[in-house]
Formats: sequence, structure tokens, C-alpha cells
Amino acid sequence: MPKARSKAAYMISAVAEQYQIHPQTLRLYEREGLLTPSRSEGNTRLYTDDDLVRLEVILKLTRELGVNLAGVEIIMNMREKMAAMQQQIEQFVETLNEELVSQARRTVSESHQSLIPVIQMTPAPLQREAEGRKKPESARSRTRNP
Repeated sequence: MPKARSKAAYMISAVAEQYQIHPQTLRLYEREGLLTPSRSEGNTRLYTDDDLVRLEVILKLTRELGVNLAGVEIIMNMREKMAAMQQQIEQFVETLNEELVSQARRTVSESHQSLIPVIQMTPAPLQREAEGRKKPESARSRTRNP
């Protein structure tokens, strides 16, 4: 199934020349499943900007880090899984924040309906109250030295 095309598409010869690799190398990456360029009506490979970004990662892994193609496949699959998990985490945090806001609103509305008024304390008054219970430093030093 061909990919949806973005605005720009590059033929295999242009991509090979730009990245200084042989067109057969690009075909190999396609056979290995590392790249999936779209096809024109005449069955010509067309590389999108997303394909080029992926190719740059592949070339960096193979040229600079010495990773073989099996390793590249594993790394690329892990990158995709990590991106999907990151998206799930962001959705979870967004849902959690929405639920916290909703719960806070319910709590406020319920406190207005209660027979006994409910006082909402913020962390700052609680901290001041806790500090007020402690003896001041000067009072402690007076009790040690008579």
C-alpha cells in the first residue's frame, strides 16, 4: 500500500546523488523494509521529505555508528514504538489534568451546597500553621542555657 504523498517528492536518482549513495543501496533499504517510498503511476519510486528524514537516520546509523542493517531495523522499530508510547503518555497526562480540573470544580460546587461551610486550605497556610507550632530558635537556646 503506497504512502500518502506530501507536497514534495524526489526520484531515486536525485536522492542518491544528494546523499552520495548508489541507487541500488536505496533499493536494498526498500527490500529490507527500512524505507517505503511511494510510487508514481509509472511505478517510479518517489521519496517524500519524511522518507529523506528516515534515510538520514539510517545513514547516520550505518556510516557514523557502524550499525548493520538488522540493527538499523531494530533501532527504527524501537524509535517508532517510543514515539507511540510518548504520544500515549501525553494523552494520559492530558486526560489526567482534565479529570483533576473536573474533580476540583465538583469539590468547589459541592462545598457551596453543604450545610456546614467547608474551608479550602492552601499549602501556604498549612505551612505557616506548622511553623507556628515549632518553638522559635531563640526560645530553644534559652531553655538549654539557664
